[in-house]
Amino acid sequence: MDARMEMLKMKENASTIPPARESPVGRDGDGAGLVRAEFAADADMDVEVDVIADNAGGVKALDKRSFEYIFRSGLAGGLAGCAAKTVVGPLDRVKILFQTSNPQFAKYSTGWFGVVRAMQDINSHEGLRGLFKGHSATLLRIFPYAAIKFLAYEQIRAVVIPARDKETPFRRLISGSMAGLTSVFFTYPLEVMRVRLAFETKHNVRSSLRRICRQIYNENRPTTGPAPVTTATAATTTTAAPATATSSLTSPSKPHTLSSTPAHAPRYGLSNFYRGFSPTLLGMLPYAGVSFLTHDTVGDWLRQPKLAPYTTIPHSDKPPATTGTAQPYKRVQLTAPAELLSGALAGLVSQTSSYPLEVIRRRMQVAGAVGDGHRMRIAEAGKRIFAERGFRGFWVGLTIGYMKVVPMVAVSFYVYERSKWWLGI
Repeated sequence: MDARMEMLKMKENASTIPPARESPVGRDGDGAGLVRAEFAADADMDVEVDVIADNAGGVKALDKRSFEYIFRSGLAGGLAGCAAKTVVGPLDRVKILFQTSNPQFAKYSTGWFGVVRAMQDINSHEGLRGLFKGHSATLLRIFPYAAIKFLAYEQIRAVVIPARDKETPFRRLISGSMAGLTSVFFTYPLEVMRVRLAFETKHNVRSSLRRICRQIYNENRPTTGPAPVTTATAATTTTAAPATATSSLTSPSKPHTLSSTPAHAPRYGLSNFYRGFSPTLLGMLPYAGVSFLTHDTVGDWLRQPKLAPYTTIPHSDKPPATTGTAQPYKRVQLTAPAELLSGALAGLVSQTSSYPLEVIRRRMQVAGAVGDGHRMRIAEAGKRIFAERGFRGFWVGLTIGYMKVVPMVAVSFYVYERSKWWLGI
């Protein structure tokens, strides 16, 4: 009697599950069949959900909006970013020194072997640790940055491209660009700290995140010329005598005015961590968008029937049995050379399309450490670069940029795709 009642309950529960289009994709060691189903989430879009149907009739669902999927995709992205940045750490240090026109290394930025000589110079004066100067800040930044970027791409792509027939190059470009903007917004202060650490060439001063943070925070506007005032008091101070204006700026009886003394510096300090943020946003639009677009497009080309036997891993459209999940891949996995090739081409194209804005961004980021310390705007940084080196100044360090970005993006996409596979998503 109890067994019969239990069977009736199981039938009632099964009737509440929406109809699904099932397609067997294999069985695990316990005899649990894996099926793929699409449940209608609303009238406009189908949400793909992968389920496990075992012999007892149990069902386990996992979709892209679940916490499990978000956590795993973020972890895969963070690991990919750390692996990629570690591979190119020394090149990254030299590239920043070239881009920011560091006086000590300007002589190496024109020759074909300047990169090698610059690395030898760093190694002779600072040792092996000097080649990875600022790398701790890099890893601190790159893990959340890459995690957010890849996670955001998966989530935004699912919204922008809800079905296979809507997958166009423009939608891929938009998905990648929005993912890049999302990640850089949350992690940009860490990028500024990393660049400032890499820019340091003083041998008698120990670089540390704490010292760099304090230095960036306390950097103020130049004190030469008239002191800045708030909008509320601008009209009165411009018409007053110089002595009156000076006293009004320093008088404690007028707290609404902005003083140029260090006591009021914190009001301006936090914004220092967003030096060069505007060109970063402008540069991220082509960089991230073109990167994801190129990677996915080349991946599709390498998966064509004529090339698939040489560029894909057989039976890799589902995760390894060790993951314990039933999340099958939408696309078959590329072999290591093919995946690295698609990532390398993505890095090559994206770096070329956004490099001038990257040079402007680097110059703005280190503005507080050189000259009078004032904050540069995009136009000012561009004019200064052009005055120093002409149009070639916007492409200085591009060779080392290729040497760094091409392997970095290749490793990043490779580790990400493989991590997703082993994590079962």
